[in-house]
Amino acid sequence: MDLVTPRLRMRELEASDAPALHVALGDPIAMAAYEHGFSLEETNEWIAKQRHRYATEGYGLWALLRADTEELIGDCGITTQPVGDRTVIEVGYHLARGHWGHGYATEAARACVDWAFAHLDTDSVYARVRDTNLRSMNVAIRLGMTVRERFVVRYRGIDMPHLAFAVDRAGWPAASVA
Repeated sequence: MDLVTPRLRMRELEASDAPALHVALGDPIAMAAYEHGFSLEETNEWIAKQRHRYATEGYGLWALLRADTEELIGDCGITTQPVGDRTVIEVGYHLARGHWGHGYATEAARACVDWAFAHLDTDSVYARVRDTNLRSMNVAIRLGMTVRERFVVRYRGIDMPHLAFAVDRAGWPAASVA
């Protein structure tokens, strides 16, 4: 899998990506929606989980690289996730803080939603966003997504309210804005 945008490239994560990905996943500010930065062991487990997804589902979160430098700046991709009592197709991402504010999350997520509608039998793509994560809410809105429901994720003993944003195939890409 190799997904390319004007400024980014996405490919499958590899075990050797752990140190670079850990810059994003190990940062407690970048990972505030999870209430903690990952340990390096958790980052390695995260990569192993994505590799399992590639093998069993054909997709997952992919390594996100700047096209001009090939620097790994985070991850972005498509996963199946629970929302309420059902499972949905979700676009998700994590970026190292040094790369926030440049539109990379929106650019990568838009390419992933395009990929999902082109390759998967789904009528909608969701973004599960913690209700305190304004940056990710803004990415979802820029993708033309609207809030469909509220739900709670219990993670590490903490109840975390979330919003389920989504865009329908019928409204894509006309609903997305730059």
